[in-house]
Formats: sequence, C-alpha cells, structure tokens
Amino acid sequence: MRDIERICKVALVQAEPVMFDKKASLEKVLAYIDKASGKADLIVFPELFIPGYPIGMNFGFSMGKRTEAGREDWMRYYNASVVAGGDEFKQLADAAIRTGAYISIGFSERDAVTGTLYNSNAVFEPDGTYKIHRKLKPTGSERVVWGDANKDYFPVTETPWGPIGSLICWESYMPLARVALYQKGITIYISPNTNDNPEWQATIQHIAIEGKCYFINSDMIVTRSSYPEGLNERSAVDRQPDIVCRGGSCIIDPRGHYVTEPVWDEETIIYAELDMTLPAACKMEHDAVGHYARPDVLELIVKDE
Repeated sequence: MRDIERICKVALVQAEPVMFDKKASLEKVLAYIDKASGKADLIVFPELFIPGYPIGMNFGFSMGKRTEAGREDWMRYYNASVVAGGDEFKQLADAAIRTGAYISIGFSERDAVTGTLYNSNAVFEPDGTYKIHRKLKPTGSERVVWGDANKDYFPVTETPWGPIGSLICWESYMPLARVALYQKGITIYISPNTNDNPEWQATIQHIAIEGKCYFINSDMIVTRSSYPEGLNERSAVDRQPDIVCRGGSCIIDPRGHYVTEPVWDEETIIYAELDMTLPAACKMEHDAVGHYARPDVLELIVKDE
C-alpha cells in the first residue's frame, strides 16, 4: 500500500428522500452537504437517495402482465431519475468543489440514450470529477425497474486515504464482487443500501473483517407518508408500516468493531474520524488478496471494461 493520510473525517447522512421528486431530493442533499461542510473529508448518502427507493411498489408488474396504471407510476419515477452529467450532476460537482469534500450519492440513473434505468452510485471528487458504479444485479423485483449494469462495474476513487469503492445493497452478498474491490486495494468500502434487518449488521461486520477495510453502512429513513399523492399503486403503499425503512446506518472498522453504533428511526448526520493506519495494520495476519490468498489454486477473472 502507498503512504496515506492518517485521519479521514466522515459524515454519514441518514435521511429521508423526497420520494419521486429529484429536485426536492437534490435540494435536501445540497443542504446536508453544506451542513457537513468543514467537518468532513467524505460525505456519504444512501442508496437511490435521488429520487428515493419506492419500497413495496411493483409498478403493475405480474407474471406475463403489466398494467397501464403501473406504467404511469413507472414513468413518474423515470422522469424523476437523473441523467449522469446533467444539471443535477453539475450542482453536485459544484458542491464538491465548494466544500473540498468527496461526496458519495445513490441515485436512479436514467440512461442518456436508451430508456433503461440503473440503480447507481456516484462518488464526486473535490475537483468536481466523478465516477459512477451501476448495480451489477438488481435484487428481486428491483429487476422490473432497473437494468443490470452494462458498464461501470468496479470503479474506485483514489483519495489521500487510499482507494474508495462501493457495492450497492445486496451486491455485498456477491462474494466475487467483494473480492474484485479487495483486489483494487480499497481501504473504505461504501455500501449505500436499504437493509434495516438485524442480520445485515452481521454481514457488514464480516465484510469489514474479511476485507480489512472500513465499512460505511449507509441506510435511509423511509416513512409511509413520504410517498407522493396521486400514485395509482396506493394500496401497496397503504399496506406499509408507518416507518417503512428504519435506517441503522453505522461505520465498522477493519476489526469488525463499531466505530459508530447503528442509528435507528431518525434523520441525522453521523460523524466519525477514521484511523486509516488500521486497514494496513490489520493485514498482518490476514490479507485476503495478498499473503492469505492462494493464486496458484484460486483465480478471479474480472471483466471490468
């Protein structure tokens, strides 16, 4: 590993998106960035924060069938999704330049050429440049809304604290995808997600130990009242509990210990200072892609064009 700066200050934003509204969601993002300005080197937002994760909806899909009402809801979500490089990206890039921070943000990406949506995460650098990761395989019925990634598989961002990478939600249950990031030497593993189930906490502790990296668990708050009026699929929304997603955002160190404990049921910014000597120090005994690997027996081939 190259020499890196010792302390990385993180602001982990656990908040509620403005569902189906990219303008209002972006305004909320920019407000949180300004609030964390000067306090953080890295500011992290959850999965699909622009324009929100429509938990419980199916957009009129059933086996072999679709509905016109579902198409209307889908188009509403499509129109609220973001084209990379568009005005929303320019505002986020300006925010990164203004604050001098790295910014990680989950968003529904609308392809600039085709009609496909992707579940994506962008990391903006302090000079306004950015890299995008598209979710390799949407989970369950997410597949009727977002397509499989066709590029931007495993980008990493070089920072003063080492390379930073991300896998979105249940991508972290893809062992080979994790190894693809480990092979790039990541010191910080960002996970934008909507996993408020208790077993997820065991997962993220395991990954931090396995990869000897900091794991930033970035979850959101979603309430039933956050869904907009006028949706055709209102009955699916009305079946949800008052708090649809409880959060649980936290940061795990390379030993699997909580740097910050999970936070539930509230919007907040979680601040932490990460000792970036730990990822290397913890590899003394176990380096999954270094001295604890057996490349003569096991080989991972990554098609990362």
